[in-house]
Amino acid sequence: MKQKFYNLQINTNGQKLYEFTNDTIRWISQNNLNNGILNLSIQHTSASLIVQENADPDVQTDLINYFDKLAPMDNNLYVHTTEGKDDMPAHIKSALTNNQISLSIKDRELLLGTWQGLFLFEHRLEQQNRTIIHHFIGE
Repeated sequence: MKQKFYNLQINTNGQKLYEFTNDTIRWISQNNLNNGILNLSIQHTSASLIVQENADPDVQTDLINYFDKLAPMDNNLYVHTTEGKDDMPAHIKSALTNNQISLSIKDRELLLGTWQGLFLFEHRLEQQNRTIIHHFIGE
């Protein structure tokens, strides 16, 4: 039984989905992680993690548009507006998605479906520096 940690840094540039599947697969391979559980977590309250289709970019566009309708950028709707029009909507979007994802690794392979990818879902409009913590437990 072993544990490994890795902090993946992603610099975002606006509200969109940033795929990091290949970064995670590369880390698994470099560390010879055979079988176990990989927990991914993001320590931010205005961005989130999702497993989503990575084949058709229209899915990403539709997701962003849908979440923008759920949590519009209109300061007249919110009390918390400290950091601008995207502040409270970003917190709402983050609350509706995930800040942690657990995935299985079997025989050194991350068990994702054919069209699934790992994404940081940035909810802020301005550039951000985000950290995704990878915590592996297994063999």
